[in-house]
Amino acid sequence: MMKFDIFCEIQRAFPWGYMDEASLFGETLAQAVAADRAGFGAWWQVEHHGAPEFSYSSAPDLVLTAIAMATKRLRVGHAGVLAPFAINNPLRVAERAATLDILSGGRLELGLAKSGGKEWETFGVEADRARDQVREAMYMIPRMWTEKSFAYASSEYRLPAREIVPRPLQSPHPRLWQTCGSPESFYMAGEMGVGALGTTLLSPVEFLGQMMREHDRGLAACGVPAGKTVNDQKGAFTFVHVADSRKAAIAAGAAWSALWYVNAAAVTFKVPRRVWYDMIKAGLHPNSANDTVALEARDPHETEILPDDPHVLVVLKRLAQGEAISHEEAHEAVEGLDCVIIGDPDHCAKKARGYEAIGVNRLMCMMQYGALSPEAITRSIELAGRHLIPAFAEEAAAA
Repeated sequence: MMKFDIFCEIQRAFPWGYMDEASLFGETLAQAVAADRAGFGAWWQVEHHGAPEFSYSSAPDLVLTAIAMATKRLRVGHAGVLAPFAINNPLRVAERAATLDILSGGRLELGLAKSGGKEWETFGVEADRARDQVREAMYMIPRMWTEKSFAYASSEYRLPAREIVPRPLQSPHPRLWQTCGSPESFYMAGEMGVGALGTTLLSPVEFLGQMMREHDRGLAACGVPAGKTVNDQKGAFTFVHVADSRKAAIAAGAAWSALWYVNAAAVTFKVPRRVWYDMIKAGLHPNSANDTVALEARDPHETEILPDDPHVLVVLKRLAQGEAISHEEAHEAVEGLDCVIIGDPDHCAKKARGYEAIGVNRLMCMMQYGALSPEAITRSIELAGRHLIPAFAEEAAAA
């Protein structure tokens, strides 16, 4: 059975004043309460730093604690802790995560992430050491939670023997996850015996499905899992906006906000736009993402419209160039994509089944993004709880 979760950046597109930061956090907390009431399984919070407009989730464990205090059954997920040691010391991750698990009544899901780009610059992370550090942290943290005395020594990290407190409420410990963005990272998550959290953005669902098969391959090769138990689940984050009608979805600007997000992510984290753009084209041009010569010959600003660009990529690049794109045109550009779940309840349910078909266990619905109004976001959460969540639960019960 595929469960419906929420994925949150704490995001609101400019223009707005810095005095409005408190209102953004207030809206986020209210949306979490609405998600709890609607029957969502978990609320996943990211960790980003120095990303104004794009993400105000620089202290996610504090936000998740507030959410846990305000909700009754909603699980709280960290997707994920930025795990390079220069950003987060593994000992501090273990302590804070265990505290959150206790305060939430045993509702924590813990994911680790490698991060990159601008955040590596901010904290002085050495790129060639980041992946190994994520792996070491994934193996260390469960031991810190479960061993009477823990000591560790490697080329990356040293800790004298210590009894780490507190210990998580869940037994043997909270489920472990890794955020994944490449075939190698999906395989690594499986090999460690932890769940994989992926994303489509605007790329085909089957493209994500291919990477998830790498997670299965890794699970088959898992010898010594990082945790005391293996988590074989797969999560996927995508844009979701459930509206009363197609017309209401267009008016809300959900599709425009999705396009804004993809362009903003590249700028915020200093990731070449071609990374996103070639993922979008992967379904139509399977070899384009690996054509290094073609990539090097492209516009360095990545906004040049190419003859083989699909319609959604043309609109995305026009928006990046500063052209005004109407809500109607943005909606028409993304409506045919199988990865974007925007529209009336029936349309959204059909799109969600595509994720279920590739083996997604947790559909991480990004509801708060771009310029969507708080009212539209809350309505979307309520409609998903009224239509999508029970429909999938009934289908699973009947199977």
